[in-house]
Amino acid sequence: MSVLVFRRSRLFLLLLMLLVVALGLASRRGFSPFPAMLGNYPGDALWAWVVLLCVAWMRPAIARISLVGWSLVIAFAIEFLQLYQAPWMQALRANKLAYLVLGNGFDPLDLLAYVVGIALGAALDWVWQRWLQR
Repeated sequence: MSVLVFRRSRLFLLLLMLLVVALGLASRRGFSPFPAMLGNYPGDALWAWVVLLCVAWMRPAIARISLVGWSLVIAFAIEFLQLYQAPWMQALRANKLAYLVLGNGFDPLDLLAYVVGIALGAALDWVWQRWLQR
């Protein structure tokens, strides 16, 4: 029995990343399809989905379980890094791009949002694979 390796398209991943980033930035500006009661958490879930897409872009043939695992490790590590408030790190976070990537304040509920975003991304990855195999 041979096992087919699912190799994701880097172009499609890049286009999806741009779309998810645009949706995430719009959600932070108030242009969001998400209920206001969810606050910033949909944006956090979208950020984690982008982490998953970046990992997939770097390793297009990575197994989905590894993709999810590495994405969670990276997202959680960046969230816990927010506990580190050294002056040089705060100066780095003053840069808008660095702030978008690194965040600024630790929130344990962000970890839940990351799990949701990565789970959503993994589910869509599974659907994409099934669709391509038809």
